Amino acid sequence: MAKCFRSLLVEDHGKSGAKCRINDRFKMLAALAAILTAQYAFAQSGSDVLPFIDPLIGTANGGHVFAGATLPFGMAKAVADSVNDGQGGYATKGGKIKGFSHMHDSGTGGSPSLGNFPIFPQSGCPDDILDNCVFPETLREEYVYNSTVEASPGYFSLKMLSDIKAEMTVTNHTALYRFTFPDNPVGRNATLRPLILADLNDLPLSRSKGSVAVDEDTGRISGSGTFSPSFGIGTYELHFCSDFSGAEIYDTGVFMNNRAGNQPKNLNVTADGNNISPEILPAGAWTQFHAPGKGNQILVRVGLSFISVDQACSNAESEVPDFNFDGVHQAAVQAWAGTLSPVEVIPGNGVERKFLKIFWSGIYRAGISPQDYTGENPLWESDEPYYDSYYCIWDSFRSIHTLITILDPLSQIKMMRSLVEIWRHEGWLPDCRMSLCKGFTQGGSNADVILADLFVKMRELSAEHGLDWNDVYEAVWTDAEKEPQDWSVEGRGGLHSWKNLHYVPTDDYDPHGVGLFTRSISRTVEYAYNDFCIAEMAHALGKESDAQKYSERSGYWRNMYKEDQKSRNYTGFLQPKYLNQSWGHQDPIFCTPLLNFTSCYLNPDGHETYEGSAWLYTFYVPHDMATLITTLGGNNAFIDRLDYFHTSGLLYIGDEQGFLPVYLYHYAGRPGKSAERIHYYIPDQFNTSSNGIPGNDDSGAMGSFVALSMMGTFPNPGQDVYFITPPFFEEVSVTNKLTGKKATIRNINFDASYKNIYIQKATLNGEPYTKNWFSHSFFLEGGVLELTLGANESAWGTRLQDLPPSMSTSHDLTGYSMW
Repeated sequence: MAKCFRSLLVEDHGKSGAKCRINDRFKMLAALAAILTAQYAFAQSGSDVLPFIDPLIGTANGGHVFAGATLPFGMAKAVADSVNDGQGGYATKGGKIKGFSHMHDSGTGGSPSLGNFPIFPQSGCPDDILDNCVFPETLREEYVYNSTVEASPGYFSLKMLSDIKAEMTVTNHTALYRFTFPDNPVGRNATLRPLILADLNDLPLSRSKGSVAVDEDTGRISGSGTFSPSFGIGTYELHFCSDFSGAEIYDTGVFMNNRAGNQPKNLNVTADGNNISPEILPAGAWTQFHAPGKGNQILVRVGLSFISVDQACSNAESEVPDFNFDGVHQAAVQAWAGTLSPVEVIPGNGVERKFLKIFWSGIYRAGISPQDYTGENPLWESDEPYYDSYYCIWDSFRSIHTLITILDPLSQIKMMRSLVEIWRHEGWLPDCRMSLCKGFTQGGSNADVILADLFVKMRELSAEHGLDWNDVYEAVWTDAEKEPQDWSVEGRGGLHSWKNLHYVPTDDYDPHGVGLFTRSISRTVEYAYNDFCIAEMAHALGKESDAQKYSERSGYWRNMYKEDQKSRNYTGFLQPKYLNQSWGHQDPIFCTPLLNFTSCYLNPDGHETYEGSAWLYTFYVPHDMATLITTLGGNNAFIDRLDYFHTSGLLYIGDEQGFLPVYLYHYAGRPGKSAERIHYYIPDQFNTSSNGIPGNDDSGAMGSFVALSMMGTFPNPGQDVYFITPPFFEEVSVTNKLTGKKATIRNINFDASYKNIYIQKATLNGEPYTKNWFSHSFFLEGGVLELTLGANESAWGTRLQDLPPSMSTSHDLTGYSMW
């Protein structure tokens, strides 16, 4: 049998495989499968989990996941930039690549973001003539060998059709590349005299001006550019500093358009009087080398800064002083192992590897953004943390920030301090922010939600770590009470109507500010929840008058509920409502996959719901689900409607508003139905393929959704509420980084075929536990939540007293009962 076993594991050119009896081979296959499965039965944490992370998940079909090298929440993000579908840089089915750039966002939609100052290597210029090398990105585009693409935490590599292998890793502000050139360059009469260029463009081709210089002695290329954000207003300036190691300098120079020369050694580009767009004019600098030395390798170190070229150079020199690629890579690996170390999983016998990949890759993607730009903010002087790439809070408040609060609470506190610091200097909390610029507001003022989320979960701990809750309250109060001049990028519009009519009217009259007069339905329900979150803080801070006011305002969603509106055999939906309080009409299934799905985006004709339908937004009353359920006809009618929403094609789980409806069954006393839904969406919509997420990842939103769900819980963000469903593994534990306490969720009767997904009973620290939810104290104080599973729904978690809290029930969240 040993020879048979060997024949299964390796290519055996001898006779051992031929002599294996058929039944022995089947036995050995079964034994091998048992061995491979058993390895997942042991606890996984820290560096053990890194092989289960696949950064290529979500890099096709519009997922726009950043697949390259980054540190947790790091600024530098290095990857190859694909020609097609390249918002995140590299796309699995993106065709050719056009360069290697050093800063990216992850999972964003719309216009590409960042990708500034790409570099590009060539083995040599044909016939040794400089202009036979290619400089514009449209000419230098090159295919890659798809089988050579490798991505792992802190590392990315591929080989181009030119046989140049490109590898990259990073520190916080510096990208480090290692290019390995072929012995025999591909191309006509090419000599091994490598040339590496640095381009002044970015991915969205937004450059308005730029400058570059090359040092003829060292080959250093440095420069600056002014660019536009991809989803906001204004411009930002970025600087870079590129140095080389591994070969002697042969020549240097600059290029413009499709021509290059070795004189002069600097270049400036800007718009001209003929209105020729500068972003379509290729420009940059290049350094050419004698044949590289050992291993045919040249290393490129690119420092980055929003402050100055000098600081970009200083960042690179201090972070990567010796061009030690393997050392930098190993440090990045250890950084990720440390970030993931709070989580420990015992998968359980028989669990398929794909579920571990989905889980760990999801946690990983949720650690890519927001990005730590502390020390790189030129807008004001401050000792406070500064984070950027909140892209956008409308997406991320639903799961990303809760996951960060659980796994890395100190980082979450710093992010919230950063938001408050933005308010201190710019007057408003952002709803979206990227590249030091104000991003567009998509709905309400949802920074209120993530600040309230931290408030109700970790108020005292966050204050101990520098978060000023008096300033936080003043910031969210500003959102609720003051309308900004441009509410398309901050705060809320329509506040006069909100305060006086108690809803956001369709075609509102608003002379107090400017913004898109659309989304009246979705803005109304979001404003209501934003005000509820402010009421929570006001009540706890002893501001009783404010608490009463904002609690009342949180009920204004009802003013757009049209009780006789019908759709698909159901009655009662949110509908447009005008200033004179007359009703308008928007088909409740409009802006679903079944009808004009893309008609509700952020544009002047974007309609009255945003990226979703009235069907979807009618379910959005997170703070008072008890009242909503009663309004929609009671538990049975509500469950029937929610079932239809999930099974009819009306719900698109690829937008973040679809997350919470998966778990709303908990409020109707059917937590088992929530478990059914999440076990359908994973792995049907979330899997290990390159298009393994159903929509844009939105800075890790999809990743955090699957990670939390597979841990056996999901938040109602802005409240101290976590729904309980069985984890996808036998046991999941989280050790809190601030308290050191360990919280464990353990399944009894777990089976890897996921037939036993219904909780029959539960104990918390050995005592019976009947609630179908728990609070954040579980993660702060630790303990063991043990879930006994079965193949059918049970009575567990179904009683009124076991349901998650609502304002209108005895589980009052703010101290005020609304109805």
